[in-house]
Amino acid sequence: MMRIVTRPDFDGIVCAVLICQAENIDTDIYWVEPSEIQTGKASILKGDILANLPYSPNCNLWFDHHISNKPQKDFKGGFEIAPSAAGVVYKYYKKQDKLDNHFDELVFHTDIIDSADLNQDQVRYPEKYPYIVLSMTIRNQDYKDVPYWNKLVGLLMGTDIDHVLEDLEVKKRCSRVVVENAAYKKHLLKHTKILHNISITDFRSLDTVPDGNRFLTYSLFPESIASVKIRFDGPEHKHVLLSIGHSLFNRQCHVNIGNLLARFGGGGHAGAGGCSLKSEVADNAIEQILEILFQNKKEL
Repeated sequence: MMRIVTRPDFDGIVCAVLICQAENIDTDIYWVEPSEIQTGKASILKGDILANLPYSPNCNLWFDHHISNKPQKDFKGGFEIAPSAAGVVYKYYKKQDKLDNHFDELVFHTDIIDSADLNQDQVRYPEKYPYIVLSMTIRNQDYKDVPYWNKLVGLLMGTDIDHVLEDLEVKKRCSRVVVENAAYKKHLLKHTKILHNISITDFRSLDTVPDGNRFLTYSLFPESIASVKIRFDGPEHKHVLLSIGHSLFNRQCHVNIGNLLARFGGGGHAGAGGCSLKSEVADNAIEQILEILFQNKKEL
């Protein structure tokens, strides 16, 4: 049985759209986070098509674009350091004549969103940009949104972006994004400090971690060259989640984030990444990570 395994973000959803179309797959999509591949929690089966996730030897085809996941051995599929995993998938299937140019616009916008190639207006007013605001409706809160992710795959396969946004559930979620982004701005201003041109947002004092526009910090704190977001992964406080990114507008950070976080069990791109730390060692690890960011040295 052929099954799509991908992560629940906009890039992962578009990967699923392309693979479904190319392979004519109608089985349920298996949604997992990268850490679940790295820890072995995810069950990857023979025949699976894995996209936008770390490699697993059990899969039949693998597609990715994260520098921290660069393959060390031969595999079937496609890998390159590219703006999106969807772009890697698209190129592969177009070469095989299983896809034509039908999804050019969708993949173009996926590249922009996943590589954070955004301008100030797109960051401040995402509701003006259909693909951007749609991407912000995709969050993973204990896999409660699996039906919504599956729905988006079906919608994006079958209709254009204007019709997707007319769907009542999609419209409702897009409206909620606008409200949440306004509240998120207040949380960022209250819980962020700047040290050595790094913005550090620590939400560990909050019972509920606020959600919102992940790029907004770069607009609010233009002097920062990179952002660090710290929060607990759940009410048990067993793990601390760390997200780090280069500023979109003050491009002076030289640290390869994906390689840095790979040393702490995470990974990502040169410009952005994340990791999960056990709470008892988190403060020490964060201190080490921040020191490397403060030094801001280029890799040799």
